[in-house]
Amino acid sequence: MSDYQVTILGSGSALSNIQTFHSAQVLKMNSKRFLIDAGEGVQIRLRQYHQKILAINHIFISHLHGDHCLGLPGLISSLGMMGRTAPLFIHAHADLEKVMGEMIRYFCADSPFDINFVSYNPYHAEEIYSDRTISVTTVPLKHRVPTCGFVFREKNKERHLNRALAESYEVPIAFYKNLKNGEDFVTPDGRVIANDRLTTPPSHAHSFAYISDTAYLEKIVPLIENVDCLYHEATYLSTDDDRIRKTQHSSAAQAATIAKMANVGKLIIGHHSSRYNSYMPFIEEAKAIFPNTFSALDGTRIEF
Repeated sequence: MSDYQVTILGSGSALSNIQTFHSAQVLKMNSKRFLIDAGEGVQIRLRQYHQKILAINHIFISHLHGDHCLGLPGLISSLGMMGRTAPLFIHAHADLEKVMGEMIRYFCADSPFDINFVSYNPYHAEEIYSDRTISVTTVPLKHRVPTCGFVFREKNKERHLNRALAESYEVPIAFYKNLKNGEDFVTPDGRVIANDRLTTPPSHAHSFAYISDTAYLEKIVPLIENVDCLYHEATYLSTDDDRIRKTQHSSAAQAATIAKMANVGKLIIGHHSSRYNSYMPFIEEAKAIFPNTFSALDGTRIEF
């Protein structure tokens, strides 16, 4: 199983149906798992798709429309019954705690773990999470309520040490960290041993962008440029131009255009309106512009 993949828990838009649950995805980056959005039924999908629920420590909510966050209370309640003790962090617009915090505190009063709401400003791109290996930044979007996307990026990795060659030059073990960080080695007699002789380039730093509900917005391109994998909502087909403008959503063609402009590796499209009977027209419309497009069907796992 890949260390870099996204599992689609729910791919439907506001009006759910039998096949598609509301928006939710689990992003796996190396050893970490993040939940992005938490539509109604998210805890069911987590179990159905065999996700390591207790390994999720951070939840990122893009905006406060019900199909993206109403699954939170049930999920948090169940986590308590599963014996979770590690703190849980919910990154969202500040209003989420106002709207849902009291409900969660009421129904989860005896929760054995701390629930921490961490607010972000949806109008400015900013780093909202960082650890030793991964950072998460917001992408302000254009929707009917304050909305943000998220970009998950691995931090620059260390170079790979050629230990045998380092030993042949009698490099002190204490200096190995310096080599991995790109420094040259200077021998006791003053010779400079170039770093690229003692090390090889670092492994690729992976990246994933999640663009939730939004009107077509070209200004996000610099924020998501060159990511390995982009999820971009595609609620409508281009023929529904009036609905696209009225609801401030995107078409499959618009999602593909953004992917092409941003030079991403893969594009995943979802959040299709239930007015359509098939997802295939979305794929066809997007692939005409960006061939490496995949559908965000519930249960799909896409590696990147």
